[in-house]
Amino acid sequence: MKKILLFLTIVMFAACAKQNPVEQADRKIHMSMTQMKGISDSMPRNVLQGQTAWNLRANTPEEWCSGFWDGCLWYNYALTGKEDVLEAATATGNQMLYLAKAPVFDHDLGFLVITSLLNGYRFSPDSDTRAIYKEALLACADSLCTLFNPAVGTILSWPRHVKDFGGHNTIMDNMINLELLLWAAEETTDTDKADYYRQVAISHADTTMTYHFREDGTSFHVAVYDPVSGKHLYNCTHQGLADTSVWARGQAWAIYGYTTMYRYTKEPRFLAFAQKVTDVYLSRLPEDKVPFWDFCDPRIPEAPKDASAACVVASALVELQHYVDADKAAEYKAAADAMQHSLSTAYLAPESSPAILAHSTGHHPANSEIDASIIYADYYYLEALYRVLHQ
Repeated sequence: MKKILLFLTIVMFAACAKQNPVEQADRKIHMSMTQMKGISDSMPRNVLQGQTAWNLRANTPEEWCSGFWDGCLWYNYALTGKEDVLEAATATGNQMLYLAKAPVFDHDLGFLVITSLLNGYRFSPDSDTRAIYKEALLACADSLCTLFNPAVGTILSWPRHVKDFGGHNTIMDNMINLELLLWAAEETTDTDKADYYRQVAISHADTTMTYHFREDGTSFHVAVYDPVSGKHLYNCTHQGLADTSVWARGQAWAIYGYTTMYRYTKEPRFLAFAQKVTDVYLSRLPEDKVPFWDFCDPRIPEAPKDASAACVVASALVELQHYVDADKAAEYKAAADAMQHSLSTAYLAPESSPAILAHSTGHHPANSEIDASIIYADYYYLEALYRVLHQ
């Protein structure tokens, strides 16, 4: 029965879209593969309005989006089984292995290797590739832990901005990176390391839960702490509209992050909190279930949308619905279906673009990537499609 319902969900998307969403995405992935042929030092980042090719960024630890292209390839391979995609995914994943030996730059190390190497570890049919990726991932988990401050209880997000913020800064995005540590805790044979990885991840999630949210469950983007005493100093924003506003993708990171925490720990407080941050997000959505970039933008309904936030939440809800009671599961499934329907119809990128989706917002205060196609939107969209079919 479960497989029948999942099949019907995909059929519903296909009926509403011009073609089956998986086939639709696969065609765009192959357009991107054509552009990326022979390129080994850069990765796709965005396609701006009117453009017909990806703008590339150098594959460095400073470029937090470098792993998403490989992640798109791995999910497309998992969805289609195409050998040319497997070959491209493996080659691109191998380009990320240097991170295992590079000094940690910031918290985004998790984003870089979860999307690329961890998906390669999960989906590659080659045992040697999986072994190489596993070793690299465990080394990266060690590196990420060097940013953990036990006095504060969280992983430092931006070492380069400690002076700017006046203390140990932790951003909501950092919740995504905890999966690397929780996965490593399950995979390492070193029991002491396993305990430490898990301790760091749980401490970070608990501290974030305490200081990073308002009473109603809406999130701040940044929390700043005294690095010596660990005292919470203040909250602010970096990518949202204002310190008092609700940045849509920040709330999406919280939904995804606490859902992942529950998957690995089965701690009831993380499940309860995942529902709390989800419910307040859903209550603020417009009719098409794709948020404006910031829920407090006074220009709504003329404000820019952020399809990437919708993709992150849709993917999380496909998982979260399996952990909650029947009524809540039905609510979350309906919301995820509505998000994916909108994304696979009204939010598609033009036929001439290699991107799957349009209408994401990257860094609005910096006037960067506004109403654009952005690689991480495509990644979480593909992940959501995969989860619909395989969870």
